[in-house]
Amino acid sequence: MNEREGAFHGAMLDICRRASKDAGYRAGYFLQMVEDVGGVAAAIRLIGNARPSEGFTALWERGRLDLTVEAAVLDPRFSSLFSDDDLDAARDRLRQCGFRVDARPGRSKRYRQGAWCTSFVST
Repeated sequence: MNEREGAFHGAMLDICRRASKDAGYRAGYFLQMVEDVGGVAAAIRLIGNARPSEGFTALWERGRLDLTVEAAVLDPRFSSLFSDDDLDAARDRLRQCGFRVDARPGRSKRYRQGAWCTSFVST
């Protein structure tokens, strides 16, 4: 695991702690997956699934999509760890649930560079 992957792994563990503390959601299955396969591989598995994870749904219900794996992979510090397809899937899932994703960091001309996930938009 390189330094950036290690930092993302740590961010995934932090998401578990924050989801429990700030949103009252215990992400037991997700935590186990991160510990078993690492943060990057866990994120790719969850984002690659056609259906949102139980954790994504629970955080959506609590208005905390900022604590999802999808939001984390769009963080400019980590987006280079993921394919364009992974980033598109994360962005699309968040947008479908009303989370404002203003731009895409870096790699595609289809999106303005700059900010990433900025806010939850209530509908």
